[in-house]
Parts: sequence; C-alpha cells; structure tokens
Amino acid sequence: FPIGISFPAGSGAVAFAAATGVMPLDMPESILVRFKGERQPGITLRDLVHAIPYVAIKEGDLTVPKKNKKNIFAGRILEIEGLNTLKCEQAFELSDASAERSAAGCTIKLDKEPIAEYLRSNIVMLKWMIAEGYGDVRTIKRRIASMEAWLENPQLLEADKDAEYKKVYEIDLAKIQEPVLCCPNDPDDAKTLSEVGTEKIDEVFIGSCMTNIGHFRAAGELLKGFNGQLPTRLWVAPPTKMDEQQLTAEGYYSVYGKVGARTEMPGCSLCMGNQARVADKATVVSTSTRNFPNRLGQGANVYLASAELAAIAAILGRLPTKAEYLETFKSLAKSSDTTYSYLNFDKYEAFTSKADTVSIEPEVTEAAKKSYAAFIA
Repeated sequence: FPIGISFPAGSGAVAFAAATGVMPLDMPESILVRFKGERQPGITLRDLVHAIPYVAIKEGDLTVPKKNKKNIFAGRILEIEGLNTLKCEQAFELSDASAERSAAGCTIKLDKEPIAEYLRSNIVMLKWMIAEGYGDVRTIKRRIASMEAWLENPQLLEADKDAEYKKVYEIDLAKIQEPVLCCPNDPDDAKTLSEVGTEKIDEVFIGSCMTNIGHFRAAGELLKGFNGQLPTRLWVAPPTKMDEQQLTAEGYYSVYGKVGARTEMPGCSLCMGNQARVADKATVVSTSTRNFPNRLGQGANVYLASAELAAIAAILGRLPTKAEYLETFKSLAKSSDTTYSYLNFDKYEAFTSKADTVSIEPEVTEAAKKSYAAFIA
C-alpha cells in the first residue's frame, strides 16, 4: 500500500539513521478499539472519536486532572476495527484524533473497496497537478505508479490473529445514543450532551483537518432553515481550496453569507492557534482537533464537537438538548447521500480532462510493480 510511515526522533537518532541507513525503534504496545453494532440516528463519526476517551474514563484508564494523570493511550498504537466500510476521508477523522490521545500512531482496518476508490480519485488529482505545472513531476509519477500497482493487486496489512494488546475496548454503537463532546479545556474530558447541558455559546468554528466537505454541506443544510443573523459568531474554514471551490459552486457560501458567517481562507484557521482568534473569554463550540487553554482565544472555553452539533449551537446560541439535537438532525437524513459525498476527482470532468493528457513512462510503471511485488512477497 503506497503510504509513508514517519516516526518522531531526536537529533541523535536522526543523525544515526542518516549515517547508517537504519533507525533503532522500540515497538510500542497496541490498544485495540473494536466497534460493533449499528450506528444510531444522529450519531456522527466525531461522536465515535470522543467515545474512545469517554469509555476509557469510565473504565478508569484515563483521567482528566493533570496531577497523577492516567492515560492508557500515551505512547501506544491505537488500532481501530469494526468500521470497515468507512470512506478514507471518514477514517482520517478517527486517525487524526489519535494525536489527542497522545498515541504513537493509529491504524484503522478498512475494506479494499473504499481504499481503491480513494486511490483512483487521487491518481486523477495527481495527474491534474502535473498538468497544472506542479513539481516535482518525477516524484508524483512514481507515486501514481505505486498506486496503480496496488490497484492491480490490492493487498492490505492486517493484525495477526494471535496479536496481543495492552487492552481491548469493545464499544457497542447501539449504546451511543447522543452526541459526545470534549469539554473545556481538555480533549480528554469527554461527556455526553446530556451531561454537559444547554451551555450558552458565543462563537462557533467549523474547520480543521477533522472536517471534510460533507461536514460543510451538512452545516449549510442546517443553516438554510434559519432566517436572519445568527446569535453567535460563526467561523467557516474548509480544509482545502478544492473544498472551497466546490462548496461555492454548490451555493453553500451564499448560505454562510446570508446568516453572517465569517468565511476564512481554507486551511487551519482558528485551529492553528496563531492565526485568527475568538474573543477573549468566549465560550466556543469547535470542530478543531484540540481545545487546549488559550489556543483558540485568550481565556476561551472551548467544547469540541461534530460539525452538525456546532451548526445547531450556532443557530440556537447554546448547546441543544438531546431531544432538540436529534429532532433537528432528522432534516439531514433526506439528503444524506448527496450531503456526505466526497470529492472523487475521477468523477469531475474539470480534473479528468487534464489528467487524461498525462502519461506514466513504462519504466516508471515497471519499477513500481517490481517494488510492490517485493513488498508483498
């Protein structure tokens, strides 16, 4: 599978690796999180992200106070199973959050089909990038050839049947019946919406690498039912320019503008903590990765939540009750197939027409096939 793996290292270890071509690594233990059952109406992937620390807290393996803190995930690999049909864009939402668990890394077991779909899309995007003049062309072509080699003979790494884990968590999706948030100001402080209550909200941020285009469509659909100016300050920042262009073409930027939302340049925006800022001491609902003290704004109290819950909070000026949330979320069910579709570049003529002008040299293709064959042998 054509991906890179990176490991953090000090300058001494980096110098050793540069000099010898090898790097000594300690193999971390793994934590297995196995989801089972059917996801309930209104429950998003972000809720599953937060369900992991929520369950660990309940089992006494994770504590919120810094003094004598316990964190079973710290320095270990987080392995996730039971969500095999997720699209790759959805899987990223779960894997990105492993950093907030202080994990050393994360794997998610997926079926071959969503991975193949993602690679076919990316091949077109990479060829489009070459046609648009992006460099380094040689590196991009080698990446394309590696993807094509995998698509010809798709093989996935899997855990050994007798693999040993530090701990196995089984999370029953049927028991997650309302949103799970992370409370101010600690991404470990997971609580259900009912446990938090109807807190007044001043500002809302929808953005960061934890979001994809489907989240912005969902927020837009919820905002369509609101007339006038929002009682909150709403920030909207899609992660990529391609998302921004597509959302604009579909009319969602007009929706954001009509309710007075502030649209930021695509990228990290508030999540980075050194660009735009919320008001001092504001209470915020954010889709960002983390809510460390003062990161989004000086003295700000930040709840981490899904884009759907964030949009509802922006409309109400407070966190909704469980009943309000589930009732409002029903409006998204009618158009869920189109709302939560992703940017598959092989389906867009603007990308395929230019991608078709790019060819991969036979020797590059052959080298990729040999390398892949050796890898899976």
